[in-house]
Amino acid sequence: MRMPKGFLFDFDGVVVNSFESHHSAWASAFYELFQKEIPPFPLEMAGKSPMKIANYYCSNIGEEAQTKKLYDLKDLHLDQYFKTPKLLPGIKEITAFLKKEGIPYGIASNATKQFLKNSITQLNLEFTKVFGVEDYAKPKPAPEAYITLANALGFSEKDFKDLWVFEDSLTGITAAKSAGMNPIGILTQYSEEALINAGSIFVFPTVLEAYTYLLNN
Repeated sequence: MRMPKGFLFDFDGVVVNSFESHHSAWASAFYELFQKEIPPFPLEMAGKSPMKIANYYCSNIGEEAQTKKLYDLKDLHLDQYFKTPKLLPGIKEITAFLKKEGIPYGIASNATKQFLKNSITQLNLEFTKVFGVEDYAKPKPAPEAYITLANALGFSEKDFKDLWVFEDSLTGITAAKSAGMNPIGILTQYSEEALINAGSIFVFPTVLEAYTYLLNN
């Protein structure tokens, strides 16, 4: 198998397990704003932009008008009470390999830029090209996030067919597929069947297995 020209990474659920980091910030912000316990987080919201998640929580209790306020407060709590997410397997191995081989790579996430920067610093990760939700007019599932990152890495549209995109959510797989790139499903949240049906060309438990596959093929 020919090595892809570049590798684009989602963050939450691919590079890190950040559920507790985000959920604790949503829960504390929701309680501060409404003095209520936060509703359960549904799987179908995974990978959505923080504004859409804020709207889900607010509409759940008939407070849609407070969506922007909850979004801003959650972002503040995420930074002030920062909880380092858990690094997932294979990330340090594959980034060391890509850096050594001179293969471009980076992150395009629907998470906020500050959370990405805090996490990358705390976990001592080798990512220099990093884009967050503030960097796009249209977050995932629109393709803009991955097109923005690919362009920043020096790729043009003719290269997109030779790029791999690591994603764990149906939202992100849709974005990668719409950009004309190759979605690689990671089994953090969804089943293999769901990821393949959404457009993944390969599915791996973690990035570690994807890295091993690349080395052996």
